[in-house]
Amino acid sequence: MPKTSNKHTQGVGVRKTRSLKPAEPSWQIQTAKARFSEVFRRARTEGPQLITRQGKEGVVMISDEQYEQLVGKSHQPKSIVQFFRESPLVGVDLNLEREKDEGRREIEL
Repeated sequence: MPKTSNKHTQGVGVRKTRSLKPAEPSWQIQTAKARFSEVFRRARTEGPQLITRQGKEGVVMISDEQYEQLVGKSHQPKSIVQFFRESPLVGVDLNLEREKDEGRREIEL
């Protein structure tokens, strides 16, 4: 991870990601601890902030809005009862009766 000599950016680099999304700022853990308020502010204003330990991937700090978007998309009901209670089809009159099963039909070989 490249370091710069600027006092305000020391310990902060920009990491190339494996996907097509833009590179996210990368912080060494000791720098992130010392400058937590800045990491926090940047996560809110600039996007995800990657925090690494000894140059290896670690954690990503994101804004609460981004977290809610991620959690909301992957939200799974805890039970089948909760699923049906929260279904957009609640109150819709559906015919759930099945046709009588005729069994296997015979075929000629």
